[in-house]
Amino acid sequence: MTAPPRPSRLGTDLPPFYCPLPRDLVHPDAKEVEARAVEWLDAFGVYPDPVERAWGLATHSADFSCRIIPDGDTEAVLLFTEWNYWANAVDDWQDSGSAEVGTAAVVEHGVRLLRTIEDPGASLLPEGPMTRALLDLVGRTHALLTPYELRRFVEGTRDWLLGAAWRAARAEEYSMPGLNDFVAMGPLANGTRFSLTWSDVARRDRLPADVLCSPALTALTDAAGFVVSADNDLFSYDKDDHLEPREVNLVNVLAHQEGCSPAEAVPLAVALRDRVMVLFLGLRARLEHDAGHDADHELRRHLAALGHYVAGSITWQTRAPRYASPRNRYQLPVGNAVFPVRFADGPSVTGTEPPDLPALAAWWRHLRD
Repeated sequence: MTAPPRPSRLGTDLPPFYCPLPRDLVHPDAKEVEARAVEWLDAFGVYPDPVERAWGLATHSADFSCRIIPDGDTEAVLLFTEWNYWANAVDDWQDSGSAEVGTAAVVEHGVRLLRTIEDPGASLLPEGPMTRALLDLVGRTHALLTPYELRRFVEGTRDWLLGAAWRAARAEEYSMPGLNDFVAMGPLANGTRFSLTWSDVARRDRLPADVLCSPALTALTDAAGFVVSADNDLFSYDKDDHLEPREVNLVNVLAHQEGCSPAEAVPLAVALRDRVMVLFLGLRARLEHDAGHDADHELRRHLAALGHYVAGSITWQTRAPRYASPRNRYQLPVGNAVFPVRFADGPSVTGTEPPDLPALAAWWRHLRD
């Protein structure tokens, strides 16, 4: 008789999620994208055996890609999907807890990966299926993206790798960071700009640099990244709760700061997440109003894409066996595993004032500018 899976340190149910955004949008070619992406993975032999293949496909990277980009060019969405399957394989290596995956290894690989994206002929990574698949991705990405879009993608990749290296360094030092440090640097590992570049590419929207990099839109993008990162820290908590020292995530940072259990830290994490979600909704509405009508249609679509990113990420994570039947509890992913997620009618906190965290508080001034 198989023993039941180890219970979650967070309790029996995840808290309700406040997300008053459309949550059921998906790209019309999602099934085609998934089938072609899996064919690509198998052609390059990205997964060394059937077990690794099962866990790789359990990321449901196609579902993620097609939910945060529910419209636009299918070929661009396919390439983005293949990038996500590849990146999740790297992420699993980074989070494996293996003694050989220390900060030095994460940084070394990250620098070589970045330089390979910028210069695929530099021969910086070892020969093998992952490198061959990467070079295929890089070549097609160079052919599809404009120079500025490529630069955006590189910067988004740099965010992801810097965030992963920072988290690895804290874990290696057995040093749980303070909350302000974490909210400033931890969400980088989520790769928000890595993903959002492809939303604009798929829709062929090309915002001017001074609009895309404006302080208000930068704050809004960072707020979206924080919400998605906080949600992921809840959905993915069980997947990494076997690691010692404990993973650097929002729940564990708050538990360490407050001297409480992870379950007791969950309401604190949700309260901070909801405050940022309220800020995100208000700032996005202000920017939509300021954008006017026809003259700024690309900006309005970009703002809509930020909402797809937040809401689509939640729906994807509820359905991904990677999280709902984690590898540290199951020999193989459970195909129909889901989180029984509830949605809240309103935020778990009242008031619209900024939190007492310098790394977040500056976002609120853009509501008044």
